[in-house]
Amino acid sequence: MKLVCISDTHSMHRQIPAIPKGDILIHAGDCLGAGTLNDVADLNDWLGELPHRHKIVIAGNHDWVFQEAPEHARELLTNAIYLQDSGVEIDGIRFWGSPWSPRFMDWAFMQERGEAINQYWQRIPDNTDVLITHSPPSGIGDEVDTGLQFENVGCEDLLARIHRLDLKAHIFGHIHEGYGEYLKWRIRFINASTCNVRYLPANPPIVVDVAQ
Repeated sequence: MKLVCISDTHSMHRQIPAIPKGDILIHAGDCLGAGTLNDVADLNDWLGELPHRHKIVIAGNHDWVFQEAPEHARELLTNAIYLQDSGVEIDGIRFWGSPWSPRFMDWAFMQERGEAINQYWQRIPDNTDVLITHSPPSGIGDEVDTGLQFENVGCEDLLARIHRLDLKAHIFGHIHEGYGEYLKWRIRFINASTCNVRYLPANPPIVVDVAQ
């Protein structure tokens, strides 16, 4: 099964130079710009133009409408499977998606580190094959330049939960600087951030082959 992974498009999805062919398109959050219902409608139209048999979308910290008007947002997203602390099985592969990130300022889908956010990670089923979160785990594709030093800002509790799973892949975004693919513990970690640190949609989609 070929997964085509993007994230952090910030409503600039139409500016992505090329979307590779594949079985499933996965968007790991921050799909919207201003985070309005009109943004969702435009995203949905674009998704409907793509040839992938399935599309999976989760929200991120910029996707306010999925937090503030979830029913209306989901009604508009007819061309994708929306996951929010929920899962779907496609051709024998079990996917789980979650939008949460450790708190930074006051954005959508953020929780304090520790028990507040860990309660969501504990909902991830033990038999998950492909995990999709907006936040990276601690130490993997999560390094930012604070101006004074480089700092890992991913979630420690998410990493601890991953160590108890037998994942084939973990797809995330959120930290634009961390774009790329990482292989650890036989798990393929994908920071699929499409926008770079300057919020330009310069990073190409990452394609992952997952055995069924």
